[in-house]
Amino acid sequence: MQILSNLIASLKTKDYPVQEVLTGAYWTAVVSRKCGLASTFRDEGHPHPRGLRDVGRLTEKSGLELAEYALSDYPMEASIGMAAINSMIEIDPQLCIDQNAAQLLTGQGQGKNIAIIGHFPFILDLRKKAKKLWVFEQRPREGDLRPEDAKSVLPECDIVGITGTAFINHTIENLLHWAAGKFILIIGPTTPLSPLLFEYGVHALSGTVVTDKAQAFRHISQGATFREIRGVRRVTMMKG
Repeated sequence: MQILSNLIASLKTKDYPVQEVLTGAYWTAVVSRKCGLASTFRDEGHPHPRGLRDVGRLTEKSGLELAEYALSDYPMEASIGMAAINSMIEIDPQLCIDQNAAQLLTGQGQGKNIAIIGHFPFILDLRKKAKKLWVFEQRPREGDLRPEDAKSVLPECDIVGITGTAFINHTIENLLHWAAGKFILIIGPTTPLSPLLFEYGVHALSGTVVTDKAQAFRHISQGATFREIRGVRRVTMMKG
C-alpha cells in the first residue's frame, strides 16, 4: 500500500480537525479542510461482522488521523479514510477541467482496445466507440469479467480506466502495474485529485469536487446514488 502511504504523507504539511462525517448507502463524506467524498464500501450481509473503530468519536480526530483509516482492511473504515484524504487535498482549480470520465473515454477511445475496472453507467455507450471493451467487476453482470482476470487482459489494451474504489480494496497497485505503459484513467468519487498519482503512470484523474456541502449532505443522507447526488462538480485533472 505504498501509494496510499505516500498519498497520506503528501498531506502532512498542514492538518485540519474533522468537522463532520457522514456514511450513506452509496457515498461517504468527511469534512476537514473541505468536504471530501468516497464510495461507501461495506461487508456483505447484516449486521457487520466487526465494528468501526472509535465510532461516535470520529469528529474528535484530525484529518490526517482519519486519513490513516484508508489503510484498513475493513471496507467501511477504508471508505471513510479515502473521504478524509479527499477532504485534505488542496486542489489546484487551474489543473481541472469540466469533463467527466465518460466524455474523456469517448474522445480518447474511438477504435481503441479499452479495459474498465468497474461497471460504470457509461459502459453501453463506450462499447459502441471502442474496438474492443473489457469490463471487470466484483459483482459481475452479463459479459463482465472478474477483477482477477485483468492481469492477462490489461497488456492488450490501449486505454485502462480504473475505479477509484481500487484504493479502498487495496488493488490499485496491482492494477497500475498490470496497466503500465497504457493510457490510465482513474474514475469516480473516490479518486484523489492529487498530481502525486501522475508519478505512478496515471494520465488522468476524473473525480468529484463538492461545491455545495449542505446540498451534497442532504442527498447522501437520503440515499442518493452516484447519478442522483447534487452539490458536486465532476472534473478531470490531466497530466501535464
